[in-house]
Amino acid sequence: MKVVATIEARMAASRLPGKVMRELMGRPVLHRVVERISQAKSVDEVVVATSVNSGDDVIASYCRANGISHYRGSKDDVLGRVVEAAVEFGGEVIVQLGGDNPFYDPDIIDHLVDIYRKGDFDYVCNDLELTYPNGVEVHVVSLETLKSVVARTADRLDHEDVVRYIWEHPEQYRIKNVSAPKELCAPDVRLTLDYEEDYTVIVKVFEALYPENPDFRTVDILDYLASHPGVKDINAHCEQKSAPYVSQEKAGS
Repeated sequence: MKVVATIEARMAASRLPGKVMRELMGRPVLHRVVERISQAKSVDEVVVATSVNSGDDVIASYCRANGISHYRGSKDDVLGRVVEAAVEFGGEVIVQLGGDNPFYDPDIIDHLVDIYRKGDFDYVCNDLELTYPNGVEVHVVSLETLKSVVARTADRLDHEDVVRYIWEHPEQYRIKNVSAPKELCAPDVRLTLDYEEDYTVIVKVFEALYPENPDFRTVDILDYLASHPGVKDINAHCEQKSAPYVSQEKAGS
């Protein structure tokens, strides 16, 4: 089964427009995302899934200039865009990821893909209950499962948030949530990019770790933050917009 990692990336963002093309150690954030995912041994191809809107021309142009596989589809129907990108590149298994997470850990990706391959699951993730840091979430799902979601729902939110329908209908799918090992259990740590404060943290961590070890892992980030608690505190107040664990918290409130 060919495994394709799709990276959803657009210039428009309600909180931090253009965030995927912000500079990070001399390259755009998106480049660092691709760079890290490409280290995963289980991934056969990495594809940036952007939109056909003119505002996203800069993303497509960057991908072409740097030999990065990419696909352009609907601006709003992200689910459809991801499915089409997987079909275009022959993906049978999709590792669904976002362009605003420059700390993806290839070892975590490989671990979840391995669980998917060895188990009888439609969907494997590590954020139905958040135990890993926020920003290293991985969703492994078959193309056929996502096609079933397309067939079952026309809800706008389900098509904006690719795997939302699966989260909310566990009775229809075989779902596996993977909890973090003790050394990576840090749900209070925020490593994603939605706010200016997030960008400040990301730059500080990259500047501290990347020059010495470009292949640094999540455990290296957590070690750095443990010894620099002031950095971790910069974005500690920022709230996550959409995730399975967010939905569950809201449902219980």
